[in-house]
Amino acid sequence: MQSEAQAPVYKRIVLKLSGEALRERGAKENISPQIVREIAERIKEVKALGVQTSVVIGGGNIWRGLAAHHRGMDRTTADYMGMLATIINGLALQSALVQLGVETRVQTAIEMKNVAEPFILGRAIRHLELGRVVIFVAGTGNPYFSTDTTAALRASEIRADVILKATKVDGVYDRDPNIDATAQRFDRLTFSEALTKRLQVMDSTAFSLCMDNRIPIVVFDMNTPSNFTDIVLGKKIGTMVTE
Repeated sequence: MQSEAQAPVYKRIVLKLSGEALRERGAKENISPQIVREIAERIKEVKALGVQTSVVIGGGNIWRGLAAHHRGMDRTTADYMGMLATIINGLALQSALVQLGVETRVQTAIEMKNVAEPFILGRAIRHLELGRVVIFVAGTGNPYFSTDTTAALRASEIRADVILKATKVDGVYDRDPNIDATAQRFDRLTFSEALTKRLQVMDSTAFSLCMDNRIPIVVFDMNTPSNFTDIVLGKKIGTMVTE
C-alpha cells in the first residue's frame, strides 16, 4: 500500500528485456507462459502508476543471429531470422498483458500487418499517451544492429526518460560476478567512466546513442519481482549510468 501512495520518478520508460528472460532456466521450451505472465504482471503494476511504458524485447531464447553467423550462416540472413524471433516473443508478451486487461500494441520494424502494426513514431507516442503498453519488435529492421541498439534508438525517438535494462545480475560489475566472487558492483557510473573501465553496459552503438541523447540506463535484476516497480518509484536498485 505504501508503494501505491508514492509518485513515480519517470513519466515514460523503455524496458529492455532479453529473449532469455522468457525462458525458464533449464527448461526445454523456448517460452515459459508462466514467466511471461509474471513479467506481464510487473509491467501492469508499473503502468498502473501512470508510467508510459514501452518494451524492447530480444529473441535469443529462439535464435541468435550472431552465433549462427559464427557457425557459417550468412550474417544478414541470420540477423533477419533473429528479428523474426523477437516478433514471436513480443506477441507472447502482448497476449499475457491482454489477458491481464492491459491494452497493448506491438509495433514491428519489419512490416507484418496481419500480426502487428508497423513502427510509426507518432502512433507509438499516441498509444503511450493513451495508456497503452507498446512493444517494439523486429529490432531496427536492419541487420548488424542488436536489440540493445533498438532500445537506445526507440528511447531516443519517443523521448523516454530512462532505459531500464533487465538482466540476471543486480547491476554492472567490474568483472563477471559469476566467475569472480570479488567482483565489485557499481551503484552509479557516468558514461565516461563506463567507457574508460570498458564495462559492457550495452554494445557500443547503443551506448553511444544513449550518451549522445542523454538517456540514463538502469541495469537491474529482473528476477527480484519488486525491482521494476521500486526503480520507477525512485529506489536505488541496480546500477545507474548517466551523464
